[in-house]
Amino acid sequence: MTPNSPSGAHTDGVKKLKGLRYRNMSSQIVRKFSQNSQDISQEFQLPSAYESAMEALSTLITQKKRNGTSAISGQKTQNQKLDRMLRYIKSRGSLGNSHSTYQGRGKILGLEEKIAGLKIIHVAGTKGKGSTCAFCEAILRESGFRTGLFTSPHLIDVRERYRLDGLDICQENFLQYFWDCWNQLKANISEDLPMPPLFQFLTVLAFKIFVSEKVDVAIIEVGLGGKLDSTNVIKEPVVCGITSLGMDHMETLGDTLGQIASHKAGILKPQIPAFSVPQLSEAMEVLQERANELMIPLEVVAPLTLEKLNGTRLSLCGDHQLSNAALAVSLCKSWLRSTGNWKSRFEDVYEEDGLPEQFLRGLSAARLSGRAQIVVDPLNNASGGNKRLSGDLTFYLDGAHSPESMDACARWFSAAAVEQKDLSLSSVSSKVETMERSWTNGYIKHCHDKESDEILKRILLFNCMDTRDPQILLPKLVDTCASSGIYFSKAIFVPSISAYTKVTSATSTIPSYIPGKDLSWQFNLQRIWERIINGKDVLDQNLMLNASLGLPPREFLYEEASHRGPEDGYFACSSVVIPSLPLTINWLRDCVRENPSLRLQVLVTGSLHLVGDVLKLLRR
Repeated sequence: MTPNSPSGAHTDGVKKLKGLRYRNMSSQIVRKFSQNSQDISQEFQLPSAYESAMEALSTLITQKKRNGTSAISGQKTQNQKLDRMLRYIKSRGSLGNSHSTYQGRGKILGLEEKIAGLKIIHVAGTKGKGSTCAFCEAILRESGFRTGLFTSPHLIDVRERYRLDGLDICQENFLQYFWDCWNQLKANISEDLPMPPLFQFLTVLAFKIFVSEKVDVAIIEVGLGGKLDSTNVIKEPVVCGITSLGMDHMETLGDTLGQIASHKAGILKPQIPAFSVPQLSEAMEVLQERANELMIPLEVVAPLTLEKLNGTRLSLCGDHQLSNAALAVSLCKSWLRSTGNWKSRFEDVYEEDGLPEQFLRGLSAARLSGRAQIVVDPLNNASGGNKRLSGDLTFYLDGAHSPESMDACARWFSAAAVEQKDLSLSSVSSKVETMERSWTNGYIKHCHDKESDEILKRILLFNCMDTRDPQILLPKLVDTCASSGIYFSKAIFVPSISAYTKVTSATSTIPSYIPGKDLSWQFNLQRIWERIINGKDVLDQNLMLNASLGLPPREFLYEEASHRGPEDGYFACSSVVIPSLPLTINWLRDCVRENPSLRLQVLVTGSLHLVGDVLKLLRR
C-alpha cells in the first residue's frame, strides 16, 4: 500500500497525528478524517495536524461570498456578533444570570481580564491600517519590547495574521493555541451561543496567543468598521489610531463618508489618547464629534518629512506611507509615555531634533506582504556568462481595491516601474533564501550594461470582487498612471484561485485549471477595459472564443491593437481573459524564456485574494 493511495494516506496521516502532541484536537475533525479519508486524501496527500486545523477553520465560514447586504441588516448582524464575542472571551463565572445555561459547564476562555493587561494599540481605518500596524510593531520591537501583531487578511497562510517579535507564529505553537481555543469553545456551544464565525474565532485566537505568549504590546488591526468589529471587545487600549478614511465596505458601513467615519470612531474610548491622519472634512467632523463626546483630545498627525526621516528610507513604498508612518510614530510615542517607558528609554533624545534611532530602524524594517511589493520571478533569472538566456519578469503587487487605494497603487507603480528599469537579472539569486530577501518593498539595485535592443512591456494582471465597481477602479488606475507617462501594453483578466468555502495552507494543492469556470465577470472587466483604452466594446463572440482556447499566442504581447481588425481575435484587443491564474503565470514565464530581450513589468492589483494567489504560486 503506497502512502499516496487513499487508504495509505489515511493510515500514515493517523500515525502522524498520534505522533504529535495535539491529541486533544477536536474528535469531530478526527472522525471526519476517518470517515471520509478518500475525499480528503484527494486534496491532502498526507493529512496532518495543521491541515486538519484548516479543515476545522473552514467549517466556520458562514459567508461563502461577500454580497450586497444592506447597512441596516448588516448592523443588526454585527451587533449580535459583538455580543457573542464578549461572551466567548468571558469565563464561566462572569456570564451572569442571563446566561445561566453555561453555569457549571466549565470555563469558556476567561480572557476578558487578561486582554486588559495586553497594553494594546488599536487601529481602525479604510486604507493604511495594516501598514500603520506593521510600522508600530517594528518600532516597538526595535525599542526592545516583545511584540504581538494581529492583522488581516492573510495572503498565503493563516499564520501570517499572528506575528510574535516580527515573525509569523510557528506551526507548532499555532496548533497548540488553536486546539485549546477550539475545544473550549466547542464544549460550551449551544443553540444560543454557536461556534463563532471565522473572523471572530481568529480574533479570539489572537487574544489567546498574545496573552499566553506574554507580549509587552499587542498591536491589533480592526477587521471591518470599528464600532461593531470583533476586535472592539478591547475596553481599555493604551492608545487608538484612525488611518485614512474612504468609501469602502458600504454594504455594511453605510454609503456616506460620515456614516463610515462613525463606525471607525467606535474604537475610541474614554480617557484613551487618540490620533488620526488628516481626513476629508465630512469624516473629520464625525471623528472630532465623537472625541468631544468622550472628552478626549484627537490629535491630527501630519505626514513625516524627509528631513524628519534623516535619510532613512521607509520599507513600505509610496508617498501615502509617509502618513501611515507618522501615525505609527505618534501611536508609539503615546504608548511609551502611557506605559512609563518613554523617559527611561529615550530621555536623552531631543524630540524636535528628529526621531530616535530605534524608530528609524523600525520604519526601515517594517514589512507587509502584498502592499507595494516587488518580486522578481526566481525562475527567470538564468544567465550563461555575460549572455542572458531569459528575459526579465518582475511582479509589482498591491492589493488595492478602493478608489483611494487604487490611486495610491498607480502612483507607486508609476514611480517603481521607472526606477527598476535598470534592475540587473544577475543581482537576483535563484535560491529561495535570496528570493525571500528580494520580497521587499523598496530596495533597487542599478546597472547599466543591459542590451540596447531591450523590449519593455508593462502588463496589468487584474481581478476584483463583484462588490467593487471596476468602472471606477480601472479608469482611476489608467488615468493616474498616464499622468506620470506610464501606459500598459496589455491587460490580462483572470479569476482568483482562492475559494470562499475553505481555508487553505501554504502547501495546499493548486489546480492549474478548473474546467467550466464561470468567466462572465472577467469578460465584464475586459469590456470595461476596452472601452477605456479603445473607446468601444469588443465582440463578445470573439472574447468567448479566445478564452475557450486557454492561452493567447506569444504575439499578443507585441501586436498593437490598431494594426488588426476584429477578425483577428486576440490582436484586435488590448486585453485578454485567461481562465486560470497558474496558466497565466506559466504563459508569462514562457514569453520571457523565449525572448532574452523581453522585460515584463506586471502590475497585480484589484484584490488581495489575487495578490495572495500570485505570491503563493511564485513561492512554489
